[in-house]
Amino acid sequence: MELPVATVTQHDQWKVESQVFRIYDLFGNLPPNAQSVMIELQRDNHIEYLTRGLRQLPPSFCTLDASRPWLCYWILHSLALLGESVDDELEHNTIDFLSRCQDPSGGYGGGPGQLPHLATTYAAVNALITVGGDQALSSINRCELYKFLQQMKHPSGGFRMHDGGEIDVRACYTAISVASILNILDDELVHNVGSFILSCQTYEGGISGEPGSEAHGGYTFCGVATMILINQINRLDLPRLIDWLVFRQGKEFGFQGRTNKLVDGCYSFWQGGVFPLLQRVRSIIDEQLVLPDAGGHCTTNGTHTSTTPSISEVGESFEGTSSHVDDACHSRQEVNFNDIGYNFVKRPIEMEPLFHSLALQQYILLCSQEEKGGMKDKPGLSRDFYHTCYCLSGLSVCQHMWSDEEDSPVLPRALMGSYSNLLEPIHPLFNVVLEQYHEAREFFTRD
Repeated sequence: MELPVATVTQHDQWKVESQVFRIYDLFGNLPPNAQSVMIELQRDNHIEYLTRGLRQLPPSFCTLDASRPWLCYWILHSLALLGESVDDELEHNTIDFLSRCQDPSGGYGGGPGQLPHLATTYAAVNALITVGGDQALSSINRCELYKFLQQMKHPSGGFRMHDGGEIDVRACYTAISVASILNILDDELVHNVGSFILSCQTYEGGISGEPGSEAHGGYTFCGVATMILINQINRLDLPRLIDWLVFRQGKEFGFQGRTNKLVDGCYSFWQGGVFPLLQRVRSIIDEQLVLPDAGGHCTTNGTHTSTTPSISEVGESFEGTSSHVDDACHSRQEVNFNDIGYNFVKRPIEMEPLFHSLALQQYILLCSQEEKGGMKDKPGLSRDFYHTCYCLSGLSVCQHMWSDEEDSPVLPRALMGSYSNLLEPIHPLFNVVLEQYHEAREFFTRD
């Protein structure tokens, strides 16, 4: 009988497993003191790599000319996670550059003179919040940015990434996240967003970029975070989402982005970062497990309904009162959308992590970390600022998700390696360092 032929995908998977397990075998056979050295976060080298990149990039980066606000965010956020700030000159240059990326009609382009785009708007806003201070925060033209968000709004409930661009869950998240953190989120922007995202939850349980596509880690984070920010997380089928999510952590200890794909360090945040969101909505998850089809079911006319209370109806409210939620088949109630992010992070964690957080830290520190600084996708590939940002973000998530409350100290059981590996905590909905979020919150809620 003819034996089955291995596919290219299988060969790629075996190659990655071999590289990863070789590293783990080496680590496991070392004495404890040598293991401590190998598992150490190379903080100084990361800082040097990141600061050098913020000052000057080589000519090869010209292919990322339309992503320059992203480079600012990836680098600045990574430095902030490491507890490092930039000097006055770099801070001024960053603010000046991002101001030149800001379109007079609202939003930020990929560089000076480029058309505004929701992705680079999100990156620029988060970068300026990370820099912090009145000069950076006051440089954001919130009035015009709100008009830009209105222009990107689509009748389906979703958003376009740019004028004439694609409509997807990523656009929903970047628009809603920016509006929420800048205190300009309202009924008009929220209208029907929940229904669009609900239409993207797949049979697997994860969330796709658009209806009919494959469940994906990045879109799942974007969808879950958005549904929390608009007070409609109860409309998703959360038990099914969790079932898909937990099986994305593989034998390499890292996360894959989609079913049957290779492990990738960036999903340490895009997948791992969903868990601290779910930790604070346990009561909704429990309710859906008790009630049949509670996460949202179809009525005879094909619309979705929800029999599960929203986050404002279960336990302590995540928000105050002012405006109304009036999405398709969703109960009408008083909600101040701009308070949800603030109150969400104040809420105690209601359950332990649903994935192996120490194992993920091991993958990040042993397989994604470059000794000379920077992080990468997986062994055998090169470091870059994108993976540095999201590997460090995922590492921070792992370290802090065992803490019961925002100000709780990190427990030894939550940390791989010594306390010198400890990173700053993030706001799990926005992926900015928590201290910088609170500064921005205070600034943008001034009378």
